[in-house]
Amino acid sequence: MLAPSWEEHATCLANAEEHEMPRMLMDISVKAAVNLQQDAFVVIGRDTRPSSKKLSQSVIDGVTVLEGQFHDYGLLTTPQLHYMVYCRNTSGQYGKATIEGYYEKLSKAFMELTKQAFCSGDEYRSLKVDCANGIGALKLREMEHYISQGLAVQLFNDGTKGKLNHLCGADFVKSHQKPPQGMEMKSNERCCSFDGDADRIVYYYLDVDGHFHLIDGDKIATLISSFLKELLLEIGESLNIGVVQTAYANGSSTRYLEEVMKVPVYCTKTGVKHLHHKAQEFDIGVYFEANGHGTVLFSKAAETKIKLAKELEDKKREAAKMLENVIDLFNQAAGDAISDMLVIEAILILKGLTVQQWDALYTDLPNRQLKVKIADRQVISTTDAERQVVTPPGLQEAINDLVKKYKLSRAFVRPSGTEDIVRVYAEADSQENADSLAHAVSLAVFQLAGGVGETPRPGF
Repeated sequence: MLAPSWEEHATCLANAEEHEMPRMLMDISVKAAVNLQQDAFVVIGRDTRPSSKKLSQSVIDGVTVLEGQFHDYGLLTTPQLHYMVYCRNTSGQYGKATIEGYYEKLSKAFMELTKQAFCSGDEYRSLKVDCANGIGALKLREMEHYISQGLAVQLFNDGTKGKLNHLCGADFVKSHQKPPQGMEMKSNERCCSFDGDADRIVYYYLDVDGHFHLIDGDKIATLISSFLKELLLEIGESLNIGVVQTAYANGSSTRYLEEVMKVPVYCTKTGVKHLHHKAQEFDIGVYFEANGHGTVLFSKAAETKIKLAKELEDKKREAAKMLENVIDLFNQAAGDAISDMLVIEAILILKGLTVQQWDALYTDLPNRQLKVKIADRQVISTTDAERQVVTPPGLQEAINDLVKKYKLSRAFVRPSGTEDIVRVYAEADSQENADSLAHAVSLAVFQLAGGVGETPRPGF
C-alpha cells in the first residue's frame, strides 16, 4: 500500500508531460528526502493478465533509464512479491528471496506443525481449491509436491480456460453465497476459493441436504485466534493477543471471541490499512475482513518470548515450537491465501475438526446489506469506527429507535468512499427481521440524508 503522500507524487507523475519528468522527479526527491547517492533496487513481479507483461516491461524500462537495479521474478502472486521484498530487506534473515525459498519456508513450517497430529485416514487431508483463473493456480501447482505428504489439493478454475474472477473466486462465492462454476462438490467436502491475486481466501461446503455454507474471514479469525490462545496458555506466556474487526464482522463472531474464548476484540474503520495498523499494537494481532483478506502479526517481543519458551519443559516446548511454525507460516504480506490455507488446514488436522464442526463454533446472525443513493455523500459523517452517525442530525437517533424493535439487532450506515451512495448494514435474530430493519434504516437515510431517485422499497 502506498503512503498517501506518495499517492500524490504518483498522480503528479502520471499527469506530467515528458519534458517535465526530470524536474518532477527532483522535486519528489527533495520533498521525500530521498538519498540520491544510495543504489536503488526494485523487485518486480507480474500476474497472468495479458496487460501484465507490458506493464512489467515499462517498470523495467523506467528503472533502467534512471540507472537503478532490478530483479524481475516474472510470474508471482502479490503476497509472494511481498515475501521477496521482505527477504531482501532483512538481508536473507527472513528467508531466501527465491520462489523455491518461499515454498520451502511455508511447506517446512506446515509439515513440522502437522507431524504431531494423530489423524487416522485421509478424511481431513484432501482439499478442493478454486483458483479464480488467476496466478494462484500456477503457484499452488508449483507448490503441490512440497506439501503433498500432508495435504492433497485439487485445483479448479486454474486458468486453462475461463476468465479471471468470472463466476469464480473468493469475491464471487462470498457475494453470491454459492459455489464457483467449474467445481464439482460432494456433501461435506472441504472447499476454498482464492481471489485473483491470491491474497484472499474463503472456505465453504455443502451439507447433506445440499445447502451451501460459507466460512468467511470472521470464522477464519476465530479458528486461528482460538488456537493461538490455547498455545499461549500452554507455554504460560502473558503475551497480549487481540482480534481486530470492522463493523461488518458478524455480531456472533464478536460475542463468541469475547465471551467464550475470552479474546479481546477491537473495531476499526473499514479497510486493511486500518486493521493492519491496529493489529500492530498487540504482541499477537489477528485481523481478517469478512471477505477473507487478513493475517496474523507477531511483534518482535512475542517472537523472542516464544523462542525462549522452547527451553522449557516438554509440553511447553512443544507448544512453543508450534507457535514458531505458525509465525513462519504467516507471510509478511497483509494477507496470503496460500499461507492462510496452510495454517487453517494445520489447525483443523491438529484439533481433529471437520469443516462442519468448525462452522458450528457459532451461528452467524442473519444480516442484510443495502445501498441508498443520496445527492451528496459528504452529508454523512461517522465516528466510533463507522458504527455511529454524527451528521446529519437525527439520523443516529432514528437508527437507535429502529434497532430497539428487534432482538439481537444492530445497524449502522456509512458513506461510500467513491460514489454518492450510503451503505446500510443490519443484523437481527431472523432473516425476516434483518431485512425489515435494513429497509427501515434505508428509509431513514433516504429521508434525513437527501435521498435521490426512488424511495427504498421492502423486498430484495
